Amino acid sequence: MFKAWRRERAIRRVQQGDGRPLKPLRWWQVPFGRSLFHLYPSPDGLRPGTYTVDIKHWGDKDGEISADLYLDGRHHARSKTPAAFPVEGGVIEVAMSGFGLKRCHYVTAEGEEHQLVPDPKSSAGRRARLEHDHPALSRTIGTVSVLMLVIGVGLNLVQIAEPLSQIPPIAENLGTFTSPVRLPFWLNFTLAVGAALASTERALRLRYHWLLDAGGN
Repeated sequence: MFKAWRRERAIRRVQQGDGRPLKPLRWWQVPFGRSLFHLYPSPDGLRPGTYTVDIKHWGDKDGEISADLYLDGRHHARSKTPAAFPVEGGVIEVAMSGFGLKRCHYVTAEGEEHQLVPDPKSSAGRRARLEHDHPALSRTIGTVSVLMLVIGVGLNLVQIAEPLSQIPPIAENLGTFTSPVRLPFWLNFTLAVGAALASTERALRLRYHWLLDAGGN
């Protein structure tokens, strides 16, 4: 019920497009500045056009991130993220994390979810090509990303728990905690960078976990 309410709220934020043409993806936008994802026509003809979601990760001058929806190369709609664009047979949902996209899916009226296809020239598209051409290497990279997050977030949580436990209300009710781990600054910094890189790699595949990736952020 809450999910449906949140989707309806996002739908009400959608603004009508102005019909401008979709700009091509430039090489300097590829690393992490811009993402393009496509929803191609359905085989049954229910959805005849091609929808493209265009997102600039850095947002506008106020830091606000919006998603633009194009239909057959023409601007169709715009919304702040998280966004929900009504289309034939369902809705396209778009959401961001601190490291990129965490959701860009087409959800049918029956509740089936289909991830949109990343543009081949984008970072996500190149990551998808690596997964297709070298599945074993891709799985290894994915496993390393998860391990970096588990280690980095886990060790940081253990160290943060000690000063938090010394807050008077917590100490009085639960007692204090002494961390068994005390890492030097350079190692904590290295773990933080590793966790950030791991979350960025996962964002290229639209993978997100509320604890691991949020902790990496």
